[in-house]
Amino acid sequence: MPQSTVHCLRRLVFAAVFTALAVQDAAALTLKPWKDELFGYGTVIETSDDGALSVVDYQEMRDINGRDQVPERRVKSAYVSTAVKKAQKNVTLDTPAGPIDVAMTGNGEGAAFTVIFIHGRGGDRRLGNNDWNFGGNFNRLKNLAVRGGGVYYAASVPSFDDKGAARISGLILTAKALSPDAPVILACASMGSFICARVARDPAAVKSLSGMVLMGGAADGDYAKTAAFKAKLPVFFTHGDSDSVYQANDQIAVFRKLRKAGVPARFVLFQTGGHGTPVRMTDWRETLNWLFAQ
Repeated sequence: MPQSTVHCLRRLVFAAVFTALAVQDAAALTLKPWKDELFGYGTVIETSDDGALSVVDYQEMRDINGRDQVPERRVKSAYVSTAVKKAQKNVTLDTPAGPIDVAMTGNGEGAAFTVIFIHGRGGDRRLGNNDWNFGGNFNRLKNLAVRGGGVYYAASVPSFDDKGAARISGLILTAKALSPDAPVILACASMGSFICARVARDPAAVKSLSGMVLMGGAADGDYAKTAAFKAKLPVFFTHGDSDSVYQANDQIAVFRKLRKAGVPARFVLFQTGGHGTPVRMTDWRETLNWLFAQ
């Protein structure tokens, strides 16, 4: 066989192996279905912005009263698997910015991915670790993390100012150091969005992030000035269209500015949903898979 043909075959084999490994890596970052029939979005009423914004049907009588055994206090058992408790613990992690209390589910070292959740005003790590409130949505997130080889941190934020944001930036850097090749996703709910806004201005933290989730958060009118904007960090928004704390239209305006600037962004708007609706109704599997794919 001519030497040139051998070299050609070798290149073809190498290309085939490389492609197979790339597909395998991509598949490893696609979370498999788990209780999708219970947690997946229902009817999509309309879409806009080239399909990037979806308006999802939300009905309180169905999505709270019909889902919970005790409305807003305890979800029906079909939505929860407590087997995940074997993989969770409360710990205090040392970070470059100081110690931070977290509820940790999964193994931080060598994780396939990391999700960090930031609560709103009056909360702590217990909120994002609650199996039975919020329609069982955090229990699903914990199960998705463990089943997908990832790790989930529900952090206690000491304050919603620069000091608190510094601790979260430190947690992001620590998570990245433990799993250097894994994407890190920062999710902020309600007033926790103030933390996301500050972290977005920290170049070192942004460099370690693969995406952010803003759930019923405050609009950041100066987001275009942040390191995250310059890095085109993907952002996934979820919001209730009847939110009386932070107006949905203000957040949609930020979303559209991001899209216009070429920043990957998606928006799920819950029709008639209130301020707390995104914490209950955000489809974590769809959200994370979209961010992983960017």
